[in-house]
Amino acid sequence: MRKLCPNNDRDDSLDTVLEVPIPDEMLANAPGADKRRGGGPNMRAWLKTQAFDRATADGPAAAAANAELQLFLNVVGSPLIPCPVPHDRAFSRSIRDSSIQASTAKYIMHQYIAATGGQAALQGVQSMYAVGKVKMCASEFHLGDQTVTAAQGRAEVGGFVLWQKCPEVWYFELIMAGHKMSAGSDGKVAWRQSAAENSHASRGPPRPLRRSLQGLDPRSIANLFSDAVCIGEKVINGEECFILKLEASATTLRARSAAAFDIIHHTVWGYFSQRTGLLIQLEDNHLLRMKSGKGARRSENIFWETSMESVINNYRHIDGVNIAHGGKTTATLRGSWRRRGRWRRPTST
Repeated sequence: MRKLCPNNDRDDSLDTVLEVPIPDEMLANAPGADKRRGGGPNMRAWLKTQAFDRATADGPAAAAANAELQLFLNVVGSPLIPCPVPHDRAFSRSIRDSSIQASTAKYIMHQYIAATGGQAALQGVQSMYAVGKVKMCASEFHLGDQTVTAAQGRAEVGGFVLWQKCPEVWYFELIMAGHKMSAGSDGKVAWRQSAAENSHASRGPPRPLRRSLQGLDPRSIANLFSDAVCIGEKVINGEECFILKLEASATTLRARSAAAFDIIHHTVWGYFSQRTGLLIQLEDNHLLRMKSGKGARRSENIFWETSMESVINNYRHIDGVNIAHGGKTTATLRGSWRRRGRWRRPTST
């Protein structure tokens, strides 16, 4: 990851600090880049090819590619989790006086807290900073009963940076293929902004970034699943896991709905290793109903379903806290009109 841009205009000039670190692959693959010339010339070649301020200036083919990439960014760039995270509830709740499923989930969370560093280490974290590399590509889409494989172009590579302050206040930036998007929360309102759309606030109560729950923030993970129930066991990549399930409440779903659409349900599942106690897979499913115009029948509503599955790995200890440093997310979109015909577009990051 490159964090500085060399300034070759003057011998005594300082390097420019990049707002978002750039993966080396982005510089090497830029038109006009030459691996023999080093980082400075390649950085300038990459910057000249970006389209941060001219997203609609190219032709139809480029516009279609931009629209597809924008779809990827909207879906897997900065999604939020289904519901707000209670503040440090995981550290104070007893495993007694609950159903067997809820008590089991609380016990699993106690094991997870121990596996990620312990209560003192997790509660001692007041702020967090993470830098990462992202790779996205499309695999296939479905139209009716037909399956079409996406063109085998190179995957888009980008970089992101996340700042978080325990955990209600956070800010996130992502750069990929000339597109930049940002999202954040001040603890009261969560919002998102990109070149293709104006800044807008997320409906409902503020919620953490899903990416932070992909192993980056064990404290929030423990607090989120403190209200979950254990629904069984499953083997994930050869690892026996407990399955914890959490559904957004009806109150939260109503707050996130609007006049033009309803959130039918939003559910999240966490898969925790029985051997290590760590979170190794995170899934969530989100169903939305777009309402038809006045006079239309209810059966003519359009339904959109988004499913995401994140495999989490490469745990390392940072300042006494066990944090995941890698993973892969597959997202699937399904749309239906009168419950006929559907398409999906999985992406990986």
